[in-house]
Amino acid sequence: MNNRTVIYPGTFDPITNGHVDLVQRASQLFERVVVAIAFSEKKTPLFSLEERVELCSEALSDIDNVEVKGFSNLLTDFAISENARCVLRGLRAVADFEYEFQLANMNRALYPEFESIFLTPSEHLSYISSSLVREIAALQGDITPFVPTNVRAALAQKFPG
Repeated sequence: MNNRTVIYPGTFDPITNGHVDLVQRASQLFERVVVAIAFSEKKTPLFSLEERVELCSEALSDIDNVEVKGFSNLLTDFAISENARCVLRGLRAVADFEYEFQLANMNRALYPEFESIFLTPSEHLSYISSSLVREIAALQGDITPFVPTNVRAALAQKFPG
């Protein structure tokens, strides 16, 4: 295995401009970026796994070395199946670090060759989260600056005004 492939996991419910920013930057660092969309039933996502894969695929379609795949197994097992030794995680704030540090150590315990790479989003995107976007959309607020166009349309269908 090599470090040419990075896995960027998450629920992406929905994908935001902050996620897109990290994927674009990772695509410059790695030959292959696999956006790994977690089934994550315990989080009761607004969008189904299939919808999230479709939304992400469309939002990232202009980046040649990106693939979008759903998964429902351990992240380390998914990474091995994708021939990847690196995972990309985004850090928006210092508060994210403690949880991400714990995850990184657990992943390394499960797969010793697995390395965690941390990127921070561009400053103007650092406050965006999928949960805030869903809340704003549910209350009929303008989410235009926070999500790709296709996601805005999908949220408008989920929360008709």
